[in-house]
Amino acid sequence: MTHTGKPGFRVLPSPSRLDAAILQRFAKLAASNLADAMGRFNFMDPGIQSRTGRSLRGPAVTVRCRPGDNLMVHKVLDVAVPGDVIVVNTCGSLTSAVFGGLMCHTAVAKQLGGIVVDGAVRDVEELRALGFPVFSRAVSPGACDKDGPGEINIPVACGGTVVASGDMVVGDADGVVVVPRADVLEVLKLVDELMDRERRRVAEIKAGEFTKPEIDDTLRKKGVIS
Repeated sequence: MTHTGKPGFRVLPSPSRLDAAILQRFAKLAASNLADAMGRFNFMDPGIQSRTGRSLRGPAVTVRCRPGDNLMVHKVLDVAVPGDVIVVNTCGSLTSAVFGGLMCHTAVAKQLGGIVVDGAVRDVEELRALGFPVFSRAVSPGACDKDGPGEINIPVACGGTVVASGDMVVGDADGVVVVPRADVLEVLKLVDELMDRERRRVAEIKAGEFTKPEIDDTLRKKGVIS
């Protein structure tokens, strides 16, 4: 495909994909642990909610749409490859759904990893029946025009955080977190260390150590207990 256009109305090439072995390491990681590993940053605000109860994990393909238009969301279904997670910025529109049942059939047929919309989706019962991971800020029966403009594979804001194509997106019952592509290996190392600490803490609790010593140490320093 030849990628042409101009700022504001263009389809840019997708970045090279992360190695399959790296993607697999995210398979069972929780969004909360990943956020903790990144200093409690890079997670979307709680307005971005799961609509189908399905978790998602995969590299981002980003879309920016004009309010009330989903031309580029239709196009990104063509651009994305199996496992990709589509991340959509609708420029604040909450009344025009950019993704619904018919588009979901395409996403499922292409084996995409899910979609996150900072805006509205619709046909929620059908999305659930199709078993596709969908997160959004709103649900609305309203539809969209298909005229543009819009952009694919440019950095976007979604849920109050920056997402670039190729970043790793993980969404579960706690919400959605974004791991910048450049930090993926370091974050994986940090989250492994964090989970090791959590496993040790669980063992301590089972052994009867219900409160960590540093809790009381902090309270003593603040003059709350003696």
